[in-house]
Amino acid sequence: MRIGRREFQTEGRTYVMGILNMTPDSFSDGGCYNTADRALYRVEQMIGEGADLLDIGGESTRPGYEPVPAAEEIDRISTVIEKIKSTFDIPISVDTYKAEVAQAGIDAGADMINDIWGLKADDKIAGVIAKAGVPCCLMHNRHEAVYGNFMEEMLRDLSGSLEIAVRAGIDSGKILLDPGVGFGKSYENSLEAIGRLDMLRALGHPVLLGASRKSVIGLTLDLPVAERVEGTLAVSVYAVLKGAMFVRVHDIRANVRAVRMAEALRDVCK
Repeated sequence: MRIGRREFQTEGRTYVMGILNMTPDSFSDGGCYNTADRALYRVEQMIGEGADLLDIGGESTRPGYEPVPAAEEIDRISTVIEKIKSTFDIPISVDTYKAEVAQAGIDAGADMINDIWGLKADDKIAGVIAKAGVPCCLMHNRHEAVYGNFMEEMLRDLSGSLEIAVRAGIDSGKILLDPGVGFGKSYENSLEAIGRLDMLRALGHPVLLGASRKSVIGLTLDLPVAERVEGTLAVSVYAVLKGAMFVRVHDIRANVRAVRMAEALRDVCK
């Protein structure tokens, strides 16, 4: 799969996506990098630590978040994307579910759209992605964590997102899927989504897993956000063994090392 100027293998390799939140209120690093200078410094750090791709967001989507107007979201990310693209050679994904923001991000130089609502929150975003010809990640989400059969319904919901993508003309070979850990899910649902990641791959698309520092780790280990690195590493190793194409994380160096080691052990046992 080509993202920006880089070719990524869709099988046999797990890549590390670095998180850059241009927000004052994200659950883990809100306010840390929400100026251009801080953002560029963090980007340089992440690249140096081995990040393969960056995911930039201008609106916090933590539980109970307050939506941000599209104009404000655009203002937070556009200039930073332009500066990153003029300074560094790394693909950029924009974390948004709004068509207007997706278009502005693409116009600024973004190479991919990461939609936490799987094209279902804004009926124009699929068309924006299709017209631009960029890859996209479609995440599973619901307003309420109410399920009869969780895995069956999650896969059905994601199949609905894929249908929207096909109708809009998005190239099937440019779609990734994300189980949406922590989004519209109970603690048990999130654990199951990670544990049965291979079921998601059965839909025929590469998988991106974003569980870095999330509550599923905090609840399992009874730890605050700042102490969830080891739990995140365990999830990243598991993602490698389950064939995920990307892990989306905050702590780049540690996750890169864990992923590479897991790949070496997996490959020697083939």
